[in-house]
Amino acid sequence: MILVCGIPSEPPVRLVVEAAERLGVGCVVFNQRESHHSEISVAIRNGQVDGTLRIREVDWPLRTFSGVYVRLMDYQDLPENHPRSRTAPEQDNVYKSRLLHEILVEWLEMADCLVMNRASKMNSNASKPFQAQVIMLAGFLTPITLITNNPDEVRRFLQTHRRVIYKSISAVRSIVKMLTGAKLNELDKIRYLPTQFQAFVPGTNIRVHIVGSEVFATEIRSEAADYRYASRDGLDVEMIPIDLPPVIAARCIHLSHVLDLPLCGIDLKCTPDGEYYCFEVNPSPAYSYYQESTGQDIATAIVQYLSGL
Repeated sequence: MILVCGIPSEPPVRLVVEAAERLGVGCVVFNQRESHHSEISVAIRNGQVDGTLRIREVDWPLRTFSGVYVRLMDYQDLPENHPRSRTAPEQDNVYKSRLLHEILVEWLEMADCLVMNRASKMNSNASKPFQAQVIMLAGFLTPITLITNNPDEVRRFLQTHRRVIYKSISAVRSIVKMLTGAKLNELDKIRYLPTQFQAFVPGTNIRVHIVGSEVFATEIRSEAADYRYASRDGLDVEMIPIDLPPVIAARCIHLSHVLDLPLCGIDLKCTPDGEYYCFEVNPSPAYSYYQESTGQDIATAIVQYLSGL
């Protein structure tokens, strides 16, 4: 029996539930949007974590779950916890939602079962500079990087490396952009927000999804600086499933183990010289975007891992 936590209509969550149904694996879904009507109790007895999760008036002992897939959004962002028209949400319901989510996350930190992924381990992505150091220790090359709020340093960096991209240094999702044109005239804005600048690395983008010790690699062909938003610039994206060189595949698995992220999305780039650079490790990847484009059955691998198949 596995537990799936999130919003069932979101593709990564939906695909896991559908895969469990195909495989005949018992699957309980905690729908965040029903948190006002759910309950959880956790206790530690004789050094063992125990408790119950109540969903739609059905009690599920926590110890019955062999694994948990977690894709939770912040409870504060749930529509049920937002005002509707001019009607404010009931504060008791908002408080219950917050408390349930907090207890659920605490249980996941202590649970003996497999978890994809624990919140404490996902925090490595909260600081891109910190994560980059872990990536280098795992044996990957990383782009030459400047983190600064000094516009003059950025101009010197650009003179040296010619082609430079920039993005945020936090866990907040940002669009990768080339530092050109009008953006050069806006550099003074970084005085109020330190920003990460990197020497552009030529080559082919590759997204690698790790599920336990399984590797799903996708080659992305696009002229966009950030292929996730290629359509905004009128550009195309082509995705092709590939096999990585064994040493690179092993390095990706090792990196996921070092970060203690049994499920992750690793962003690589293979240069024309055959060198592999690693840019980032996503601890809660929207793998469905790649699965639906390539046919790689990542969701099935997730269910098999969590259920022990």
